[in-house]
Amino acid sequence: MEKNRVFLPADILLPEGQDLKKWSVVACDQYTSEPAYWEQVGKYVGQAPSTFHLILPEVWLEQEGVEGRIAGIHRKMQEYLEDGTLKEYAGQYVYLQRTLSDGKVRQGLVGMLDLESYDYTKGAQPLTRPTEGTVESRIPPRMRVRADALLESPHIMVLIDDPGRTVIEPLQDMVAGQPAAYDVDLMEQGGHLRGWLLGQGYAEGIQAALDGLFLQAQQTAEPVGKGPVVFAVGDGNHSLATAKACFEQIKKSLPQQEWERHPARYALVELVNVHDPALEFEPIHRVLFDVDGGHLFRMLKERFILDETAPQKLQMLCGGTLTEIGIQNPCAQLAVGSLQDFLDQYLAQFGGRIDYIHGEDTVYRLCEQPRTVGFLLPPMKKSDLFLTVLHDGVLPRKTFSMGHAQDKRFYFECRRIR
Repeated sequence: MEKNRVFLPADILLPEGQDLKKWSVVACDQYTSEPAYWEQVGKYVGQAPSTFHLILPEVWLEQEGVEGRIAGIHRKMQEYLEDGTLKEYAGQYVYLQRTLSDGKVRQGLVGMLDLESYDYTKGAQPLTRPTEGTVESRIPPRMRVRADALLESPHIMVLIDDPGRTVIEPLQDMVAGQPAAYDVDLMEQGGHLRGWLLGQGYAEGIQAALDGLFLQAQQTAEPVGKGPVVFAVGDGNHSLATAKACFEQIKKSLPQQEWERHPARYALVELVNVHDPALEFEPIHRVLFDVDGGHLFRMLKERFILDETAPQKLQMLCGGTLTEIGIQNPCAQLAVGSLQDFLDQYLAQFGGRIDYIHGEDTVYRLCEQPRTVGFLLPPMKKSDLFLTVLHDGVLPRKTFSMGHAQDKRFYFECRRIR
């Protein structure tokens, strides 16, 4: 695979003549313990054209009637293609400026990623790598949505390690004074989004800059004796894994000359520079439901030597009491890895349910319920991400989140995948 053919311009579909604030909604894997959020979004959107009608919020993924929801999603995709809701712009990148809830502006570049460059199987060393372990049992339910879908709309954010700011950041000056293709305040305190379409005149420079990152990654990887990491999946790993799994099924049914040109070979993603000052790595906390907090803490003390001065630190919230915890004899490089290993075994033996929560305020609110225990985790340094993935492979699942829930990627652009 040619190094400069991994991230490409795409035939971008954008809403035409619609209420853009209603069109754009947050990533489907957010607010999974807060169905009221999605009910409120549904009431606000109503029957207006919206990506809300094109996605399945994961809070409803296992609910009764999900097959009907999926069928409705597929019908809406067909409707939006036929009634002029969406207009196609061929061979485009999209340069993004996303104003976050704290006022900072995160820059991004939307294009299509070749799924032949990505592999989520353990031990694989492709150019595009997951940053966390892929739970393969989570893929089939998501495949039911994508397998027969006409369109994709991404919440996948893929990171590049570009300390020289050569790929995305120069575009800010290039589009200065040009009208944005869209400019919208996002719902539910999501901030603001502006996007500029970038045609063929920009592609050569973007590809040349990506070639430079490829050479940089090769030089970093050679002393380690491993393949270079050029792209690292920051958000939406299971969505990208779903796209990959669907494409692998397509490959089995078509001769090579057909699957090589199939639109499902690619997935629409947003590139973000890990060195972007507005990009912050937030820890993903754990909340356990239907568990006895006292028993859980006793089992934790049996598993680990706990010492508040130990380097691996976290906090446990139970019954309104916050307990500082340090793990003296960890079983993983990061506190989140040691904790997750313990929780997996505890839940398998004693039962209960776990959820992964963005934002301390949500943890505190959920832990007001009886038989609910929260674990608050420290953040990791984002500058360590690529080297950690290169040396150690994937991080423990749900190690970090790129910002608060309302700052996650909002759906906007679409692309045909059939």
